[in-house]
Amino acid sequence: MSAAPVPVPPEMSDGDAELLSVAQALLARVWQRDRHEVATALRTADGRIHTGVHVEGSCRRSSVCAEGVALGTARGAFAPAAPLAVTAVVSVQIKPAGQFRIIAPCGVCRELISDYCPDATVWITTVDGDLPVAVRALDLLPEKSRRRW
Repeated sequence: MSAAPVPVPPEMSDGDAELLSVAQALLARVWQRDRHEVATALRTADGRIHTGVHVEGSCRRSSVCAEGVALGTARGAFAPAAPLAVTAVVSVQIKPAGQFRIIAPCGVCRELISDYCPDATVWITTVDGDLPVAVRALDLLPEKSRRRW
């Protein structure tokens, strides 16, 4: 799929811009309408990048979000006792006009990200103004109940 890339926001770090690039390249390679419409790239504290692609199921409840796939991939890359320390998350989709867009995680993925890495930077696009901004994962769920993992 050929789509126009998201311009890198001026306040986005080089590391987060790399995540944006990786997510866009992955989605451009695997995009399929109604099957793989979102890609995520995240960075763990050790500097490694892990990716995931949305996998749509014929029964909507069987679908798995790109963020969950990326978190699972990252978790599998560490030793069993090692904590999953994610520092930044970027997810993208392709808009109908053929333009990439940074998107916010759904509610379930907000829970997952904030459970495992509450202080991670999550890039979203604002509803008012349509601008990419960085938000702390835990701030995506105000008054979230906390549980030690």
